[in-house]
Amino acid sequence: MAVYTPPLRDMQFVMHEVLNVTADLQAMPAHAEMDADTINAVLEEGGKFATDVLLPLNISGDAEGCQLDISTHAVTTPTGYKAAYKQYIEGGWAALACDPEFGGQGLPLVINQCFYEMMNSANQAWTMYPGLTHGAYAALHTHGTPEQKATYLHKMTSGEWTGTMCLTEPHCGTDLGLMRTKAEPQADGTYRITGNKIFISAGEHDLADNIIHLVLARLPDAPPGIKGVSLFIVPKFLVNADGSLGERNGIYCGGLEHKMGIKSNATAQIVLDGAVGTMVGQPNKGMQGMFVMMNA
Repeated sequence: MAVYTPPLRDMQFVMHEVLNVTADLQAMPAHAEMDADTINAVLEEGGKFATDVLLPLNISGDAEGCQLDISTHAVTTPTGYKAAYKQYIEGGWAALACDPEFGGQGLPLVINQCFYEMMNSANQAWTMYPGLTHGAYAALHTHGTPEQKATYLHKMTSGEWTGTMCLTEPHCGTDLGLMRTKAEPQADGTYRITGNKIFISAGEHDLADNIIHLVLARLPDAPPGIKGVSLFIVPKFLVNADGSLGERNGIYCGGLEHKMGIKSNATAQIVLDGAVGTMVGQPNKGMQGMFVMMNA
């Protein structure tokens, strides 16, 4: 039986007795009322979620793995994963360090990082689902337009929608200067994106209502190499003007990678078949947004 004890005392020692983080946090207007008791209470509850909810699913999830229905391109996560994710979003954990403007709790990032350490330790594969969303949220929060933020960040903050990072391609791996995925501009300001991506963590699953893919692609007139890469939002389901979900977009899972571990995270082969996307940031500057996601 798996055993994990969250290192709460170690975290408290480093934060309060070594770094005295509360003094630094209280000097910031956004965290002026933050104190050690609040930090400790949040992390204690986070530790319970990691040990009571995620840890019991770690071994069973790896044994069961994810299942792909190739006829519908739908992926089913292991038993218990969907219920755990529901408990995660109902507990407000997805919103922990997110901007209050978009429904977040606005707690310090250091608390969120400690929480993620415990989740990753208890169940790495499960934690990659919200972890990719955290990165996609950060990229859109930094580089998205006001309209893009209004459309996507509320649902990503709540955890109702998840996110991915789509870089790697079959012929070139992560040598992004050689990527071939194309983005054709349309009269309405959107782009039609065509190509293939591989090794996309959390690329397809049944945990959330929508998946917001952040995809690197090339414009027709893009300069060669890494300086010709742009970043696009490509949702699994298009989003209507009123925020409701529209039709299925032309992006789907063509297969799941066979791995030695983290088998309960859907590492997907993603096919883009004229999928509708909107640009994030400036043309040919896509790596700026993607590096925000990588470092989140």
